[in-house]
Amino acid sequence: MEPFVNVTGVVAPLDRVNVDTDQIIPKQFLKRIERTGFGQYLFFDWRYENDGKTPNSAFELNASAYAGASILVAGKNFGCGSSREHAPWALLDYGFRTVIASSFADIFFNNCFKNGILPVILPDEQVAQLLTTAQENPGYQITVDLESQTIFDNEGFSTDFEVDSFRRYCMLNGLDDIGLSLQNLDDIAQYEMKRPNWKPQTLSA
Repeated sequence: MEPFVNVTGVVAPLDRVNVDTDQIIPKQFLKRIERTGFGQYLFFDWRYENDGKTPNSAFELNASAYAGASILVAGKNFGCGSSREHAPWALLDYGFRTVIASSFADIFFNNCFKNGILPVILPDEQVAQLLTTAQENPGYQITVDLESQTIFDNEGFSTDFEVDSFRRYCMLNGLDDIGLSLQNLDDIAQYEMKRPNWKPQTLSA
């Protein structure tokens, strides 16, 4: 997993509440077995007209000013619905490294940390301010700094945010569940050496 220290990027405003995981990545695209390649299907039903090919000009993220955005700001209860890990996969593959909202669905929130996306919870009024600024100033950029746990721009906006210390450590060091396990590889190997030969071995020779 790629470490997350800080990101400075364009803000894409998605001023919608209760954005569910079936809108983030529709169910018909869940057949892929890799974690990559889902970005092209992100918000598919909103990004395209009914033919699935023509970009929907009314959809926020299709505006050219938000191309390459790495920070998504959205309404409350983002990521609700089914517990599909494909949702953060699609956001990450599209290019988003952080999502800012006033609240998240719990499973989606946890899945973000496990896949290298930083979900940030801010008060409603600050989320509304970021949304308005990004809508009125396409191309607007902010910095999300995990080390200092701050968000700021070049126009005077600045705020702190809370994040669990263990999750912060994992994100700063690029550690997913597998990476955390591999930090104890020597201890695992020593344990396996003590196991009777007739028991299954969990390490390759």
